[in-house]
Amino acid sequence: MLLRRRRERMRGRARQAAFRAYVAADRRTPVSELAGQLLRKAFPDHWSFLLGEIALYSFIVLVLTGTYLTLFFDPSLTQVPYTGSYGPLRGLLVSKAYESTLHISFDVRGGLLMRQMHHWAALVFVAAIGVHMLRVFFTGAFRRPRELNWIIGVTLFLLALLEGFCGYSLPDDLLSGTGLRTAHSIVLSIPVVGTYLSFFLWGGAYPGTVINDRLYIVHVLFVPGALIALITVHLIMVIYLKHTQWAAPGKTNRNVVGQPMFPSFVAKSTGLSLVVGGVTAIMGAVAQINPIWLFGPYRPDQVSTDAQPDWYVGFLEGALRLTPGVETTVGGHTLMWNVLLPAVVLPALLFAILYLYPFFERWVTGDMVEHHLCDRPRDRPTRTGLGVAALTCYAVLLMAGGNDVMATWFDVSLNELTWTFRVAVFVLPVLAHLVTKRVCLALQRHDRQLLEEGEETGEVHQDLAGGMGEQHEPLDRKQRYKLLVRDIPDPLRHPGPRAPLHRRVRASLSSWYYRERVDMPATPEERLQAAARTADPVSGGIGGRAGGEGGPG
Repeated sequence: MLLRRRRERMRGRARQAAFRAYVAADRRTPVSELAGQLLRKAFPDHWSFLLGEIALYSFIVLVLTGTYLTLFFDPSLTQVPYTGSYGPLRGLLVSKAYESTLHISFDVRGGLLMRQMHHWAALVFVAAIGVHMLRVFFTGAFRRPRELNWIIGVTLFLLALLEGFCGYSLPDDLLSGTGLRTAHSIVLSIPVVGTYLSFFLWGGAYPGTVINDRLYIVHVLFVPGALIALITVHLIMVIYLKHTQWAAPGKTNRNVVGQPMFPSFVAKSTGLSLVVGGVTAIMGAVAQINPIWLFGPYRPDQVSTDAQPDWYVGFLEGALRLTPGVETTVGGHTLMWNVLLPAVVLPALLFAILYLYPFFERWVTGDMVEHHLCDRPRDRPTRTGLGVAALTCYAVLLMAGGNDVMATWFDVSLNELTWTFRVAVFVLPVLAHLVTKRVCLALQRHDRQLLEEGEETGEVHQDLAGGMGEQHEPLDRKQRYKLLVRDIPDPLRHPGPRAPLHRRVRASLSSWYYRERVDMPATPEERLQAAARTADPVSGGIGGRAGGEGGPG
């Protein structure tokens, strides 16, 4: 009885202390208002919206496992004899970075599990960001007012690639050392300043002695700090701008329909975080990755075949292998086009396109409306075709990065395979764009047929004349809403041959983007309602978009 009363008094004091702290904070900051708005925040419920959360929770796993690994890792390149548990390497002269990584793998309790969880979480993190960006691109969720958040997302993707490369290079094994040798060649290929950058980064002539220490600081301090800051800003922007949603009855361009943040979204998100952590732990426990003891320590005079980087930079490896060896000497400076173009110009061009695309599409359409409804990819065939073409080009380059392995396994000529990839990297993306655009238009025609004839019931009937036909039933309200409520701009009118060049180019691009479409059969009332559902939430649809149809089309 006495212990029970004492516990009750302690609980009462704790509640009073918490209440006083809350009151003190609320009097000085808008805690109640912000907490009330945040807890009532609506989150749409769709599986595709979970991709960003998977990236977030993978990053948390990365931070936790990486913190554990930093307690045992030594990035120094000082050579020491290996005396650890792995017999085949015992007595070999290795760097402290390689020795400490072996120590983590074989001598630290749980060390190998942490290493493999860290590596798998890194791959999942980059993959989740990439797929999340694809979802945003194909559904048009990068449009106004989310252009800034798209730029933050692209920056996060770029930092994730840098973070992955730095971590991949730290163990100083033969595979990661080969990657650093490639990075050194890329830096040297930069005209004029390449040699100076190389001398600064490597601390002298290759292979230098300080590159690992610098990569370690970048990997554990600078890039994680930038990632945490940008992820925080990204999440704040998502909450402030509200989430996009798929068209459905009750969901318009002016509202957000979903489950409240507390308790529904918090419970689901917590469950997803546990699933991500659990799956990563299982993968780290049963799926071997990056066994550096099999690769051996790095030696500058040794190069191994069958060496490919992690998948997210594999396209650079493929581009390097496909580019012919061409060099030009200008003013005493040698331009290595076979390295400069695929490894410097190509990624720079890729990220420039990613950063600028939202503004390019807005310029093409003249669209100044806020968009909170997701596009169905089939309704934007040109944009969808461009995305598929980019993915096809990436896939070809990724496969080209393993051309030596493919030539060995399939017993084909390496030169013939390389030339096949050289042709495919230009031809296949164009074919992919054309085929994707035709498929999207075919799907639109299928939607039109559903609206006109209804959905098949699976029942077949025979009329008095002996003809056979199938039964159809009208689409329900939800399906009609999804097909009719779409926001496709009309092509801009051509300004004429005497107009400025940029206006003519803009009109031509707009026609290429939006000329081909399939109009949906709808009554005037349905068109009016669809226009109201997609109206600009700021201006009410007045004067928002140049040439926009605002309805089902």
